[in-house]
Amino acid sequence: MKVLITTETFSPMISGVVTSVVNLNKELLEMEHDVRILTLSQSNYSWKKDNVYYIKSFGINVYPNMRGTVSFNDKYLKEILEWAPDIIHSQTEFFTFVFANRISKKLNIPIVHTYHTMYEHYTDYVIKNRAVGKKLVSAFSREILKKVDIVIAPTEKVRESLKRYGIEKEIEVIPTGINLDRFKVKISEDEKSELKRTLGIRGENRVILSVGRLGAEKNIDEILLNLPMLIEKHKNLVLLIVGDGPHRSTLERIAKELDIEDHVIFAGMVPPELVAKYYQIADIFVSASESETQGLTYIEALANGIPEVCKYDKCLEGVLISGYNGFAYERSQDFIEDMNTLLSDCALRSRMSANAELSAEKFGSHAFVRSVESLYQHVIMKNGYAYEKECYNYA
Repeated sequence: MKVLITTETFSPMISGVVTSVVNLNKELLEMEHDVRILTLSQSNYSWKKDNVYYIKSFGINVYPNMRGTVSFNDKYLKEILEWAPDIIHSQTEFFTFVFANRISKKLNIPIVHTYHTMYEHYTDYVIKNRAVGKKLVSAFSREILKKVDIVIAPTEKVRESLKRYGIEKEIEVIPTGINLDRFKVKISEDEKSELKRTLGIRGENRVILSVGRLGAEKNIDEILLNLPMLIEKHKNLVLLIVGDGPHRSTLERIAKELDIEDHVIFAGMVPPELVAKYYQIADIFVSASESETQGLTYIEALANGIPEVCKYDKCLEGVLISGYNGFAYERSQDFIEDMNTLLSDCALRSRMSANAELSAEKFGSHAFVRSVESLYQHVIMKNGYAYEKECYNYA
């Protein structure tokens, strides 16, 4: 099967969408499908590497690192049309979706679309009135998704939100899988010690870890505000924040105002192939975000055997099992109590660590891509699309 994946961002960028596309591409290729990726370049020229087409783009001052393009007649788009994919799997709703929609119409092929991002949590970047923002997101989502054949929701939470928006298309829930293999390679104690030394973490420190883009919607502020009460009881506690983003300066200011700078380490952006090492030096994974569609970092932490203390969110159902592989909390007081329990009980942490690794197995990328492959076949057959197509000019 010839599969075209369209996405606004791809490697070397780091995000949940990129992680999902990287795993999808890898698994489909291993299943001997012919896969090509159409994405935006981070510069004003187009280029191609392996099976990835990067279309020239420009920066848009709406959201950090957002790119746009008007290159709808790029030579690489013509090359994709000549290749003639059987199906398109779009991952984002903006400029590359325009590519997907045009190619779909030219070749009369279906579009499967994964709805990764809950935009209602991001409207503050554009419009301050949240109620108006939600209405705009709802209308925008309906307009985009009426052009696709079927929608993939990573969680039931996303499916319910789309139904609330008035989406009438068929919606399948398929949790995004992660490449568990790269988390099964354990680093040695010497490697852990060296990484800690590089970060300024002492051997006696207990490490709690946050991984992800530093945006206001991730609510890391809440973790910082609760940290002083934890430090009172656990003097050797360190919060390691892996990732970068527009909210970093605010988080650094909060840490300074709370006088906990010595207990907070900003590691910045870490290459995806190295992230597992950072999980493996942590004792507990923490998150206060309520803006996740699925939260791949939660699953990555579990795959590394890290128990979790995370704010309850519907996307965590089936991922974080409170009392088994961590704790889900709703109030700050609950967070502090759960953290104190885990930090004070080494046997409990060890037991939850083993449970964490076991519970991550069902989220492997193999099962995810097999489900997606079946959906591709279903869509093609259901709609009577043919595999044999003519070549078209893009102009």
